[in-house]
Amino acid sequence: MIIGIAAVDRKNAIGKGGKLPWHYSSDMKFFREMTTGHAVVMGRKTWLTIGKPLKNRLNIVLSRDSSIEPQESLLVLSDIDSVLSFNNSITTDLFVIGGAQIYEAFMPHIEKWIITEVPLTVSGADAFMPKGYLEGFKEVDSKDLTEGLVVRYYEHK
Repeated sequence: MIIGIAAVDRKNAIGKGGKLPWHYSSDMKFFREMTTGHAVVMGRKTWLTIGKPLKNRLNIVLSRDSSIEPQESLLVLSDIDSVLSFNNSITTDLFVIGGAQIYEAFMPHIEKWIITEVPLTVSGADAFMPKGYLEGFKEVDSKDLTEGLVVRYYEHK
């Protein structure tokens, strides 16, 4: 299954200056629990922000940048069709973890969304979830984390 996972502010912002514009330990823990043991796909900018493979996950970087060196638990694929083809050969879920261009590219393929709502509005945010990303989805569950965060689960209508 292909699952989009993101944390968004009140205006669907996901980034500022190439970074996550907040730090909530409960969200980081939740993200780790959800994605551990699975594959994650991210764009080059997200990869550069993280700087190393996420532990206990197969990390896929979608990029045409040949300077990114594949390493243990890191695969670099140059186009979405390669990622989708690779996804057919794995037995775990594939989590789409950003950034904005990657969410946009995978929108037609995402079967489920896991969205953490962050209780703030980021001033100067420059990266946002794609418009209408939840169209055709319905909320099926929610969960309160600490620090005022709410996780909402969406599946196709």
